Amino acid sequence: MYRQVLRQFGFKPKKRLGQHFLVDESVLERILSAAELGPGDIVVEVGPGLGILTEGLAKQHAKVIAVELDSKLVALLKKRLAAFPNVKIVHADILKVTPQQLLQNNLSASELVRGYKVIANLPYYITSPVLHHFLKGELRPVAMVVMVQKEVGEAIAATPGEMSLLSVKMQFYSKPAIVCNVAAESFYPPPKVESVILRLDVYPQPPIDVSDVGGFFDIVMHGFSSPRKQLHNSLAHSLGMTPGKVASLLTQAGIDAKRRAETLSLEEWNKLWKTFASCHPERSEGSRASSVADLPQSDIRNE
Repeated sequence: MYRQVLRQFGFKPKKRLGQHFLVDESVLERILSAAELGPGDIVVEVGPGLGILTEGLAKQHAKVIAVELDSKLVALLKKRLAAFPNVKIVHADILKVTPQQLLQNNLSASELVRGYKVIANLPYYITSPVLHHFLKGELRPVAMVVMVQKEVGEAIAATPGEMSLLSVKMQFYSKPAIVCNVAAESFYPPPKVESVILRLDVYPQPPIDVSDVGGFFDIVMHGFSSPRKQLHNSLAHSLGMTPGKVASLLTQAGIDAKRRAETLSLEEWNKLWKTFASCHPERSEGSRASSVADLPQSDIRNE
C-alpha cells in the first residue's frame, strides 16, 4: 500500500524530519489493539505520515485529529482521507500548539469533556518533548500509545535499579508498559534502531502526594546530576552541601546514603523531597529555573 501511495503522490521521506513510515499491517493491528478504542473516542495522532495508521483509527469510528508538520504530507493526507468525515488534518508543529488549544479548536464543548487519547509513531528526535508536552498540559490525555525507539521505551518503563530522570518524570504522570518490540523492517525507510510500542496510562492525579511538583523534581534532578556517584555525594556536590549533612537527611528519609539515584522508587524520591523540604524550606519552592516542568527541549531530548 505505501509504495502505491508514494508513487501516486510523488513523495519521498525527509530524513531531517525523522520520517520513517509504518508499513507493517500486523504492527498497525497491535497499535489499534493497545489503544482500546471505542466508537466516538477522540484521538490526537502526532505525525500521521502517509495516513496508514490514521485510516486504521478512522475505521475504528474514532474522531481523529491528525497533526502533521510537513505541508506536502498535509496535502496528501487531505486527499487520501477525504472519505472520512471523522478525520481532521491539522497543519502544525505539535510542540508549538498546546493540547488545550488543539482540542478547543477542533472539538465541540460536549466533546471536550470526554477525554482523549494520543496515538503516534513519533520521530525519535522529539519523543521526550512530545510526551512531556502532553503530560504537563492542562488537558492531559487519558492514555498514550506511541511508537518509540526501543532504548527510550525501556528507559521510560524502567523499574528501580535502572531508573533515570526520564523514568521518574514519566512515571510521575503515567503508568508505562511496553506492548511489543517492533523490527526496523516494519518501517519505510527502515531506521537504524529497533522500536517498541509503548502504552502510557495517564494518572488523573500523580500516584504520590506532592504539594510542589517543581520542588519535587528539583531534588530528583539534583540526585541524577552525577548518576554514577553514590547518592550522598551526588546530592552534596549538586546542592553545595556537605556529604555528612546530606547523609544525615538521607538517613532521616530511610534511604541508605550509599545507594545511587537509579535505585530509588518514586515513593522514595517523595520521602527524600519531603525530608529536604522540611529541613530546607527554600528548596521546597522549586525555585530553580531549570525545574523539570520547564526543561528546554534539548535537555529533555537526551535523557
